[in-house]
Amino acid sequence: MIKSLSILSRHSHLSHAEFLHRWEHEHAPLALGVPHLLRYVLSPVHAQFDRPDVTSHGIEVDGIAELWYESHESMQQALQSTEMKALRAHGAQIIGSITNCLTQEIDIIPPPKRQTQRQTQPQTQAQVSPPKPQP
Repeated sequence: MIKSLSILSRHSHLSHAEFLHRWEHEHAPLALGVPHLLRYVLSPVHAQFDRPDVTSHGIEVDGIAELWYESHESMQQALQSTEMKALRAHGAQIIGSITNCLTQEIDIIPPPKRQTQRQTQPQTQAQVSPPKPQP
């Protein structure tokens, strides 16, 4: 699995709030049609903080995008598509600067297992025990 991380700073004509709104509501829906794109995750940045023991990069980050592909080949196919070209053209209107990184995850603490649909279905009245009376 290949994951592209994009570290984004907004275009100078946008406020942070305007960028986040346009990123989620205009830009992100364009990703739905990109072939070979397995997963698309937006991580809006709500706060940045420095560590006293490490020098900061000194950049203002507005968001981080994750684009997941099965392989380098499928990523190249996605990048060649008209849908990805449209996504990138829109991105150029709202993104002022970007740093892209290709990564592979190494799970140290694996993600929690998601509940299945059966586990998340509401219980019927017969399955729910009545509350105990309070003294």
